[in-house]
Amino acid sequence: MAIKNIILEHTNINDIMDIVRELRASGCAQGVDFDFAYQPEEWDGFRMEPVKARHTTFTFYTNKWATWFTLKYL
Repeated sequence: MAIKNIILEHTNINDIMDIVRELRASGCAQGVDFDFAYQPEEWDGFRMEPVKARHTTFTFYTNKWATWFTLKYL
């Protein structure tokens, strides 16, 4: 079993949740085949742009789903 992390940058939480629902509908089980962690953007209170951009890390535990995800979303 190979663990593969794939990062999607600048994607809002609504789009991420749509992707998660699509993964589940395709037969991919969260906690077994994949997990995800959303990180909102970080601001320092002084700049007009975030210090750190929002991103989501998808972790896949099987190559099949990692490959499918990469072909579809990257």
